[in-house]
Amino acid sequence: MHSLASYFEQMSQTLEQLPLQTLQRVANALWEAYQRDATIFVCGNGGSAATASHFACDLAKWTIKPQTRRVRAIALTDNIPLITAWSNDQGYTDIFVEQLQALYRPGDIIVAISGSGNSPNVIRAVEWGNAVGAVTVGLTGFDGGKLYRIAQIGLHVNNRFMPQVEDIHSTICHALAVNLGHQIEESLQVDTLRELAVGDSL
Repeated sequence: MHSLASYFEQMSQTLEQLPLQTLQRVANALWEAYQRDATIFVCGNGGSAATASHFACDLAKWTIKPQTRRVRAIALTDNIPLITAWSNDQGYTDIFVEQLQALYRPGDIIVAISGSGNSPNVIRAVEWGNAVGAVTVGLTGFDGGKLYRIAQIGLHVNNRFMPQVEDIHSTICHALAVNLGHQIEESLQVDTLRELAVGDSL
């Protein structure tokens, strides 16, 4: 990384390589979760923890539309007292799965974010989610790690420089939140048109 320009050039190249079909699969999973009033759980460590919190915030706030049900989104990174309690008593590896055992309902979705794809607590959360029938999504970088292999939907960022991987994960999360907001708005418009059509036919 020799200059500011080269940083952004590499970012641009990585974005161009994003697997858009897989990204659409993630978007579809979020939309389907909203339709069934499921909760979207998000988790990660370090910079990915910040991305998880940011994503949950945007899913909950950016998607608000008049006269529509709101999105259920929870970042498992945000309850610091509970995280430190589990870390102290039982180990850091359990901080996400223990929360899921209390909060998960059938049909919920788990979005796990890890640059390396090998964070043990994220892996545990996804393994637990797979075992109980949750929809699991993994956002990864580097070679994808174990997370990419075990997540039902693995979205891999082809980059081995952690700051850029985290930048692109943040961009992906913004795009997904904005897209979900558009889908909710479009569904509201469709429902309005249907109601008008029914009214005209009476």
